[in-house]
Amino acid sequence: MIREVATSLRLLQQSFDAFDEAAATALKINRTDLRALDLLLAGGDPLSAGELSAALKLSPAATTTVIDRLERAGLAVRIHDPHNRRRVLVAATDAARDAEHVIYAPVGDAGAKALAGYPAEQLAIILDFLQVARRVQEEQVIRVRSSQRRPNRP
Repeated sequence: MIREVATSLRLLQQSFDAFDEAAATALKINRTDLRALDLLLAGGDPLSAGELSAALKLSPAATTTVIDRLERAGLAVRIHDPHNRRRVLVAATDAARDAEHVIYAPVGDAGAKALAGYPAEQLAIILDFLQVARRVQEEQVIRVRSSQRRPNRP
């Protein structure tokens, strides 16, 4: 049963990956740009380029390129911080929010409809499993990144 769960998780991850690829293609942007757009849409508040850099784990120059591409696509705009005129923020545009509604809202609706068939007790188990799976995955990201810093051993 554990092997079947692991296989199902891998297939689920592949389906997420395929959906992200389809979304990026529909928006005519690349996957890095899609990740940046997701960050801009998720919080609702504009982000600084530095905040985007940190979240995306990109250099400032690479982040500037991402922002430039999102601007050219009409999905993001640079705005001045109302509290610090020297600071520039990046915000999602109305076009980005419209695209979010067209592409992602149906996913949420379909997911909610699918989950509605489960009683609250099973939903609690599903939620716990997803939280544990996320924690395990995040721990493995740290493990792999830290192993890249050590010299290779035979």
